[in-house]
Amino acid sequence: MFQIVTDSCCDLPYQVLEEYQVAFIPMIVEMDGKEYFDDLGKSFDYGAFIQSLRDKKQPTTSQINVGRYVEFFKPYCEKQESVLYLCFTSGMSGSYNSALQAVAILQEDYPNAQIEVVDTLNASLGEGVLVYGAAKRQAAGDDLPTVRKWVEDHRLKVQSWVTVDDLSHLYRGGRLSRSQAAMGGLLNIKPIIHVDAKGSLQNVGKVRGRNKALQKIVDETMENLTSTEDQLVFVAHSEDLAAAEKVLEMLKEKIDVTDSAIYPLGPTIASHTGLGCIAIFTFGKERVD
Repeated sequence: MFQIVTDSCCDLPYQVLEEYQVAFIPMIVEMDGKEYFDDLGKSFDYGAFIQSLRDKKQPTTSQINVGRYVEFFKPYCEKQESVLYLCFTSGMSGSYNSALQAVAILQEDYPNAQIEVVDTLNASLGEGVLVYGAAKRQAAGDDLPTVRKWVEDHRLKVQSWVTVDDLSHLYRGGRLSRSQAAMGGLLNIKPIIHVDAKGSLQNVGKVRGRNKALQKIVDETMENLTSTEDQLVFVAHSEDLAAAEKVLEMLKEKIDVTDSAIYPLGPTIASHTGLGCIAIFTFGKERVD
């Protein structure tokens, strides 16, 4: 038996993780000078967070440091329980390297400890679909090496297609210049973003208008599928459930969706995208860029 662990950047609700007995370590979100643990909806005040975005505030996030990882993993070492940690992409955070350092520290005192850290190279429900798939395989009886191999074989097959409605957060996060954000707002420009092979966000296009942006991320999702049969589709949104439902229905009209879910975008990612972000996650062609 082994324990699957992830972090709150997977954006799966805590109820789903509890169902599959997946443990998680929360990220930290700072609002109005106070720090809060993102515990995937268990106690985090998501309504207050959303209001802060409506008020044009800029919540900040911080990576998980070495000390918090040591504290989190230590009980598993003491129980001699094996751990498979599926981590938020190293392309957007230093948490992965912090986790590796923590494991090295713990193995000085617990040389037989088995804590395996996997860089998912994905974020939000891109990370989430890997955690979900890993948990289902564990529940079916697969051992740790088999589950780890499945994750490593599929992490670059996760397709993530994203559009953002509010350019001000991309400007504040350094992904757009002030002039780009201002001009984009005037012209109703919506960026098209995906996660590359290094697990980093890349602006790969732009269209004018919200409806065209939603259609574009659906088209890109379709273009990068390897099959239209037996598909899993997860959709994340930040306060635009109607748009999330719309893109899922658009996909269901074209492909055989056998497993799907719509979940709110977690505060760690939404702090950088603002309100109105829509993201589609599927398995498809391997990312090579």
